[in-house]
Amino acid sequence: MTSRRRFWSSILNRRMLLCVFTGFSSGMPLYVLYQLVPAWLRDEGVDLATIGLFSLVSFPYTWKFLWSPLMDRFAPPGLGRRRGWSLATQVALLLALAAFGWTDPARGVRAIAVLAFLTAFASASQDIALDAWRRDLLPDRELGIGNAFFVNAYRLSSLVPGSLALILADRLPWRAVHLVVAGFMLVGILTTLIAAEPPGGEGAPTTLRAAVVEPFVAFVRRNGGRRALAVLAFMLLYKLGDSMATALSTPFYLDLGFTKTTIGTVAKAAALWSSIAGGFVGGAIIVRAGIHRSLWLFGVVQLVSILGYAALARIGADPAALFAVVSFEYLGVGLGTAAFIAFIARSTDRRYTATQLALLTSLTGVPRTFANATTGFLVEAMGYEHFFYLCALVALPGMLMLPLVAPWGDDPPEEAPPAGDGKARGAAAGSAG
Repeated sequence: MTSRRRFWSSILNRRMLLCVFTGFSSGMPLYVLYQLVPAWLRDEGVDLATIGLFSLVSFPYTWKFLWSPLMDRFAPPGLGRRRGWSLATQVALLLALAAFGWTDPARGVRAIAVLAFLTAFASASQDIALDAWRRDLLPDRELGIGNAFFVNAYRLSSLVPGSLALILADRLPWRAVHLVVAGFMLVGILTTLIAAEPPGGEGAPTTLRAAVVEPFVAFVRRNGGRRALAVLAFMLLYKLGDSMATALSTPFYLDLGFTKTTIGTVAKAAALWSSIAGGFVGGAIIVRAGIHRSLWLFGVVQLVSILGYAALARIGADPAALFAVVSFEYLGVGLGTAAFIAFIARSTDRRYTATQLALLTSLTGVPRTFANATTGFLVEAMGYEHFFYLCALVALPGMLMLPLVAPWGDDPPEEAPPAGDGKARGAAAGSAG
């Protein structure tokens, strides 16, 4: 196969369709909790303090690694580990989202809070299953573009609870709106039923102890003790600088003197198109250049794009400069995220994908959470321009670790399937692409 045909076959295949439909199914429950439920409660007269407490339902998304070993160890009967857990969580989400229609905020929010927590738990569990499924199915060269399709479909799913539902709520009772939104979970359910179970079932842990312990042992054995620590440190640091730079973006725009209308149109539009474009372009480049080279190239773009904010702090309230700076910044975010997620996914072992992905993605969020919490103090002490220079410096340690964890050059050979799993791999690949 020529390099051009290989490139297009890596982008235009059924595996990408699965990434799109499962991305939609993964994103929609989260946006129901963050966009639809608060709007519904406020429309029904619930006070803002109570609505604010509903943000606590995000707990399962942070701690999903605690039960992910169960999803590596056990498989619901009939469909396999990945499809079985995907279907179970998707059916649970359909029922939970529909059940919101049979609650009444006027009678209290306790039942709604319970349903919101159950929805978050089922949604986080679906994410575990779908992340593992995607890793098991996609060849290494397709991890970037596959995750780009997944993430962008995830974002676009917000149009259902964030736009369609609110439009319908002006014309229909809320019970009907909740039923319509719940019906969109059929996208994921039908996809799961039609698709084939990915390879990787052979060699899965046979005891719960193995499901908990072996993912850690396998990660260290795969990388060696010193390099395993370096890989973890790299995962913690690579996205830290640009995460800090965007943490207070909206207050930054306001303090520069931009109107809320300008921010809502110019800045948000620039962020949306460029992050989506960055994801797709980044995924396509990864197919051509590989994950290692892409981490180097996109890391440079990330670092330079942070300096655009420092330039904007000097320029002031210029809408054209705002559009250019935000577009470049979020282009860097999209590019860097595509390579970073691909690197994390490739670092996992297919026998323990659910546990390792859940743990690694949770860990990478810890330093960003603490670092972002300090940004307000840093801005007040340093001013915006010098704060953004600091963010660029914070991005450097992750870049300096690249020679150790992702040396420039060809990526390592793709991991062979677990022993005895050749037949399953062939069947899944045939049905997928």
